[in-house]
Amino acid sequence: MSENLQTAPAALSIRGLFKRFGDKVAVNQVSLEVPSGSFYGLVGPNGAGKTTTLSMSTGLLRPDGGEVWVHGVNVWQDTLQAKKLLGVLPDGVRLFDRLSGEQLVTYSGLLRGMDRETVTSRVKDLLDALDLSKDAGTLVVDYSAGMTKKIALASALIHAPRVLVLDEPFESVDPISAANIRDILSDYVRSGGTVIVSSHVMDLVQRMCDHVAVIAGGNVLAAGTVDQVRAGMSLEDRFVDLVGGRNHGEGLSWLRT
Repeated sequence: MSENLQTAPAALSIRGLFKRFGDKVAVNQVSLEVPSGSFYGLVGPNGAGKTTTLSMSTGLLRPDGGEVWVHGVNVWQDTLQAKKLLGVLPDGVRLFDRLSGEQLVTYSGLLRGMDRETVTSRVKDLLDALDLSKDAGTLVVDYSAGMTKKIALASALIHAPRVLVLDEPFESVDPISAANIRDILSDYVRSGGTVIVSSHVMDLVQRMCDHVAVIAGGNVLAAGTVDQVRAGMSLEDRFVDLVGGRNHGEGLSWLRT
């Protein structure tokens, strides 16, 4: 990880991002700076606008307003160049599931314009690292939810992007695979890459990330280093303090035996 994240150029710079669906404002003038070489967590309750923000930041969903840059490349003015810098694992990812796992990752590499020899070598490395080698020939449609998440991650990594944007990457993933993925991502950040991850698991974000932003109702409630945001509390307690809405179940006296 870079020793001077604060002065390094931003890996992802978001300015005034706005999105409305009908009468609902999903993302309300969101601005964030993700330092290069950081492990950046994006946390918020369901419906907070995390997925919409990440989709607009990676060229998957056109914003109604605002701009996004990836290492200085404007995502919506030079989309092709920006996407070369990005590896993306979207929420609810749809894959070509009638391909085998090996075929899918190979296709992802070739689609990026990589030569076949490099693709073949990297596919083997990724399948080994993600413990998918024995299922390389299995159709993705027959993968479990956790295996599907891992093969989608392999497809996002194949071209060695400078920035990884991962929406709930640990959802449905078993603990051993999750530990392996954390190791891969940590090594990637140490080598100079940048990871942006959304997650509902506060303990995981607190342990993995050096920066975090809390989003609720389409607004950024807090952003900065993890220590700055949690302000002496656990990240989970600070999150609840910012977002509110904790119920204590006073009306469930019938559950107390």
